Amino acid sequence: MIGSPFLVGRDRYERAMEGWVDDSPEDTLAHTVVITDDDASIEFGAVCSTAPSYEVRGAEGRILTGSVDPAIVERLERLKGARMVGGFGKLLAEVCGVGPGAGLFVDAAIEVARLARQVSKLPRESTSAFDPRDARRCWDLDVAGWTDLPNSCFTYSKAGRALLDERTVSVPMAPELYSPPPGARRIFLRRKRARLVLTGRRLHMFHSMHDNVHGFDVHYELDLDAGTVMAADSITSRLPYPGICTEPQGRIATMIGQPADVALRKRTQALLGGESGCAQLYDLTADLLKLVTFTG
Repeated sequence: MIGSPFLVGRDRYERAMEGWVDDSPEDTLAHTVVITDDDASIEFGAVCSTAPSYEVRGAEGRILTGSVDPAIVERLERLKGARMVGGFGKLLAEVCGVGPGAGLFVDAAIEVARLARQVSKLPRESTSAFDPRDARRCWDLDVAGWTDLPNSCFTYSKAGRALLDERTVSVPMAPELYSPPPGARRIFLRRKRARLVLTGRRLHMFHSMHDNVHGFDVHYELDLDAGTVMAADSITSRLPYPGICTEPQGRIATMIGQPADVALRKRTQALLGGESGCAQLYDLTADLLKLVTFTG
């Protein structure tokens, strides 16, 4: 059976996320995420070091609206010293617990970890001659600023890098993403919106993400009786490397016909992610699947 705890007593659920990055002293950046859904709204903020350590130097949270366990906010200080790498999700689950609103704080902290991969603090001289028409230079800045990028997706694979020698690409990146001016605020701004809509025996799932360098609108349709993904499509209005990042986007079609079962999340990693896929497309899909339960 396919269901969702967020659709109990209603046929529509929506969740919005807004996150941004501010400069902070020395090797750190300040990340803030606000998540709002039909039941509550919370804010999570963390000051973290840049790559490769991604260390949380301080974390705090606020309950904005709704019924949320206040003890979660008190426990967030335990994240200090944690690294936002493998195992971070497990730690978040332990710190946040299972009280009302715990999932929102877990998801907000994961979004902070993702924001940390969007702004770096390279030496100012490294961007002194920044040119958005020089995609190869931007690619080199990316892998210098975020050492975990190589082979994380198609664009940062050898095959993706090779296409930069064959195609003319103008990128949407700006120098402040690599070397923020001291004290700069909202260097990077991301908005996401997830929505579940139950229409008869079909479940429609939507997820959008728009920020300085990405524009994604993803849609899936599940047949609840057949237990199958009936439709999968997306619109990409903005990509970091147009013409390169576009290569793996067609992989979303491989989701059509997939059994909607407990193993779907794991299969999605192989279908959409990895060295031949798109990390953003995979994350948007995986986050949608977290809102759904598969039993039987």
